[in-house]
Amino acid sequence: MQIPLQNFFKNPEKTAYKISPDGNHISWLAGYQGRMNIHIQPTEGGEIKRLTSIAERDLRTYFWLNNSQLAFFKDNNGDENDHLHVVDIFNAEVQDLTPFENVKVDLVDELEDNENEVLIMMNKRNEELFDVYRLKTDTGEINLMEENPGNITGWITDHNGNIKLAITTDGVNTSLLYRNDHTLPFETILTTNFKEAVSPLFFDFDNDQFYALSNINRDKVAIVKFDPKTAMESEILFEHPDVDADSMGFSKKRKVLTVGVFTTWKQEFIFFDAETENRYKRLSELIKEDAEIYIVAKNKEENIFIVRTISDISLGNYYLYNEQKDIVKHLANVSPWLRSEELCEMQPIQYKSSDGLTIHGYLTLPKNKKAENLPVIVNPHGGPWVRDTWRFNPEVQFLANRGFAVLQMNYRGSTGYGKKFMEAGFKQWGKKMQDDISDGVRYLISEGIADKSRVGIYGASYGGYATLAGLTFSPDLYACGVDYVGVSNLFSFMETIPPYWKPYLEMMYEMVGHPENDKELLASSTPLFHIDKIKAPLFVAQGAMDPRVKKSESDQIVHALREKNIDVEYMVKDNEGHGFSNEENRFEFYTAMEKFMEIHLKKNN
Repeated sequence: MQIPLQNFFKNPEKTAYKISPDGNHISWLAGYQGRMNIHIQPTEGGEIKRLTSIAERDLRTYFWLNNSQLAFFKDNNGDENDHLHVVDIFNAEVQDLTPFENVKVDLVDELEDNENEVLIMMNKRNEELFDVYRLKTDTGEINLMEENPGNITGWITDHNGNIKLAITTDGVNTSLLYRNDHTLPFETILTTNFKEAVSPLFFDFDNDQFYALSNINRDKVAIVKFDPKTAMESEILFEHPDVDADSMGFSKKRKVLTVGVFTTWKQEFIFFDAETENRYKRLSELIKEDAEIYIVAKNKEENIFIVRTISDISLGNYYLYNEQKDIVKHLANVSPWLRSEELCEMQPIQYKSSDGLTIHGYLTLPKNKKAENLPVIVNPHGGPWVRDTWRFNPEVQFLANRGFAVLQMNYRGSTGYGKKFMEAGFKQWGKKMQDDISDGVRYLISEGIADKSRVGIYGASYGGYATLAGLTFSPDLYACGVDYVGVSNLFSFMETIPPYWKPYLEMMYEMVGHPENDKELLASSTPLFHIDKIKAPLFVAQGAMDPRVKKSESDQIVHALREKNIDVEYMVKDNEGHGFSNEENRFEFYTAMEKFMEIHLKKNN
């Protein structure tokens, strides 16, 4: 059964549920005139009130400031220069508290115990650097708290909201700075090459030592306790032999660690606290879904919880769990128009690269079709320093519903599989990283799953680069490609990164290549310089406001191909950034992509 395209890509009916600190109100994002806006309702039921009426772009990130105010971030048409806004739940009055042009705002600490203040960081003084400010949300007063000396890339507070840790970089070496008292100067306690790191998560409950993700003297990232006074790990809480640890949670009220998170082919938990483990067990009994269960929000007393379910074939549901009453109340189905039984399961696969590495990935097969001689879409992830996971993916489900098998792989350089695996991708853009993608295609062909004449490649960001590299450097492998906000020229890409990425530029040079010292390498890996090798049809999509991969990246390759009288389809959206956020633009893009793939990957032999 063919599912309407819009059902995959339209905004959720309701999503991003949160709860007020006192537990009296719940909030969520839902559509208003085609854009996601904040709505609230008393927890026990009653009148639903829409608090925002944003018309330009969907709201994505918001949080409760106190029991009467919520805060949200909003940029300008995808330029990623977020401003912090607040809205009052009683009169729905919205204020932009950081109305500064070409300034990016980010959150440092919500200061949960201080109802009318937050710590934010802004690059207001210098576009390359972020200083810390204390913002009074009731008056709008902003005071500079920490001036960035020029190399700090992150600030970490203790449980009292005092900044006690800072992270610096010279581009390659990362240092951890500490002070026991916020009135004292910082001192460097640890310096490592960026390949190794102690990444602070949060302080212990005495605000003395802190918990961190660390791969110091080990290949896989572990959860550790770190003593800043000795600059050494004092305890290893969790490590896995095959994959990195991802994160850890805690109970602020009970002052205990709760859960550690890691990802094999699925996300998994390790519990540090019996009460938390019992809570999840009880939720599994009360919520009878074949899906993963997550607690995503809670009130200050930690007795009322927002619970989310999700799987590979469902965007899931939200529930309200009152633990005292032991009652679960269904709040919303995120996408009720999609039926799980009509969608396609995401199966873990692994194969060997041409030089012997094990590459892990996922294969999604179209429903009710034999895994034989299928048209395939290869979908390398963006980043590239992230990883694909087992999770609902609307693009994958859409393509599978249209009869394509979809291959996703965590090529070398992907995170999650340890230090050596990530380092194996250094200076391998278009080289061994690309070979890992090609080897996945050859694996499906050798297994009889893929029809070698009907393989397409599609990706966004780095995945867009991999699409261009695939068509350029292995032109006989693909019948067509779709490049979505992808890099075409490694030299111009490095020249046009956002100003606030510049502290990481030396690291980029080591991981990707230096435009002078590695000129030949970058030239050999730049698709733009090798377009004469392209045989397959290409479709390019780009947001004009993209600050990460500038529109010029797409302009260059489209112009060069058209100069050679090679037809290339090109879609540009002036009100979009690094990916299309607005619903109508997503519909147009995926409609065009579907038509493009139907033409060039005909499913009938």
